[in-house]
Amino acid sequence: MISSRKTIGAAMLASALLMLVSACQKQEGPVERAGKQVDSAVTKGGEQIEKAGEAIKESARDAQK
Repeated sequence: MISSRKTIGAAMLASALLMLVSACQKQEGPVERAGKQVDSAVTKGGEQIEKAGEAIKESARDAQK
């Protein structure tokens, strides 16, 4: 009987902790979303610049031949 009480108590405690943790998570606001979009744009821009640099290098190598 005692072991089933402990099991139920532990399950209730775990459920309560899970609810607390999920309730504490802050929703993402418009500034955070905008920041993520800026980060994404900067990353994509950097990748495009790298591609352009590689294309220039290849063109320069081809011109030397």
